[in-house]
Amino acid sequence: MSSECKHPKNLLVIMVDQMRLQAMEFWNSPHFELNTVNDPVLTPNLNRLASESLVLSQAVSNTPVCSPYRAIFYSGRYPRQNGVPANCNSRTAPWQCELKEDLQCWTDLLAAQGYSLGHIGKWHLDAPHSPYVDCYNNRGKTAWNEWCPPHRRHGFQFWYSYGTYDRHLNPMYWKTEASREEYHFVDQWGPEHEADLALQYLVNEDGKYRNPETPFALVVSMNPPHTPFDQVPQRYLERYQHRSIAELLNRPNVPPLDSCPPQARHAATHIREYFAMVTGIDEQVGRILDGLDQLGLQNDTIVLFISDHGCCMGSHGHAFKNVWYAESALIPFLIRCPGVIPPRHEPSLICNGFDIYPTLLDLLGYPLSDTGSLPGRSLAPVFRGEVPVDNNAVAPLFFYQTDPVNWNEPFVEDHLDYGGRGVRTNRYTFVIQFSPSDTQARIELYDHQNDPYEMNNIAAEQPDLCRQLFETVLAPIMHEAGDSKWVETARSLLERQSS
Repeated sequence: MSSECKHPKNLLVIMVDQMRLQAMEFWNSPHFELNTVNDPVLTPNLNRLASESLVLSQAVSNTPVCSPYRAIFYSGRYPRQNGVPANCNSRTAPWQCELKEDLQCWTDLLAAQGYSLGHIGKWHLDAPHSPYVDCYNNRGKTAWNEWCPPHRRHGFQFWYSYGTYDRHLNPMYWKTEASREEYHFVDQWGPEHEADLALQYLVNEDGKYRNPETPFALVVSMNPPHTPFDQVPQRYLERYQHRSIAELLNRPNVPPLDSCPPQARHAATHIREYFAMVTGIDEQVGRILDGLDQLGLQNDTIVLFISDHGCCMGSHGHAFKNVWYAESALIPFLIRCPGVIPPRHEPSLICNGFDIYPTLLDLLGYPLSDTGSLPGRSLAPVFRGEVPVDNNAVAPLFFYQTDPVNWNEPFVEDHLDYGGRGVRTNRYTFVIQFSPSDTQARIELYDHQNDPYEMNNIAAEQPDLCRQLFETVLAPIMHEAGDSKWVETARSLLERQSS
């Protein structure tokens, strides 16, 4: 390990699922202003963490879907390179959609350095296979949940996890030594149960959970506020019962509910439950942080709070994720490291999922020369305040078409050639969409400065800017990411637009 500057020993990551950037109460403080209205949500513990952390408002989920972002987070590689351009389920399993076993993740590197690694909660990086695990979300046309065998855990020695399982009030888990058939269910809200176990891991009585002589890296991966919306304890829901849906659904880019598509209308009308889950998550984060402080570990532990993607909840007529709008693609990012990372808000610092791998290792003092070639860059010098923010940074966006026209038809890998590719800069979001029908291809450009809610597509008015963003930014990324065959098609669409 390098000794040029102070490095913390330990790492604690708290990752939640489908929590959007705007769903944190502290954005209403003058110290943490966004350029849009903020969700009227209650998060006192995240407020406290924010006051002690570097807070980013341009952290981007490059592929805002559960499995793909998690694969980026751990591997630091593009979706086609890490093996996970789509969610891991039985439809994508035939073409091996799961995190590649031979990839070197940052967790593998820390394990090789002698770290004790623990994973608690949702993993969702393994392809389900027949005979499917007998659980509720494996009994329909698509199976979702799968056990992760020890050789695929990428360095994690302590394991208390599941693939994906959305019964938050009665979750299921596999323990470290459990076989595929030895899962168990718990009669407790998932995040609360996982916080209980995280506290036990930190206390580590009699060395039961980790080697007390080595540093640790613990990932606590909570499934809420992911659907279903009714899976939340009543005590959190009661905090929003006095608020009307109109009051809670305050973003101007939510169309009238009677004109929303059915799924978006369903999501929007459950905004109370969504915020209640966020408040419940907040309480568990507070418990874990209190435990860390009580053990005297706070000054020697990096704490990262993050989500895998956001959630539209009716914005732009969309229900959930896998679109380029800020409600889907921008995620919470709070990182605390006392004495190393000065607490502050950096509104223009773009952080990609690809950047997290080298950044965490750099902060821990790991030599980046050992990580190989990665598309991301270490933001540790910026985090530490040693160098200024690069305002020209960009975030690539990948939206792979994984939903067929007919769900009764099998998935084929050619579907991945459709969807969207784009970039997000500090000023613009630029996306080119492709579909099996060329008549459905579409170019979108939004100006964050003049249109913070991304309600006006100005691509037709700015053809030169579209071409510039494509040729200088997006096309090189597409080549690097394995999407070269898109480039000429995209170029012809841009030419057609300007003619």
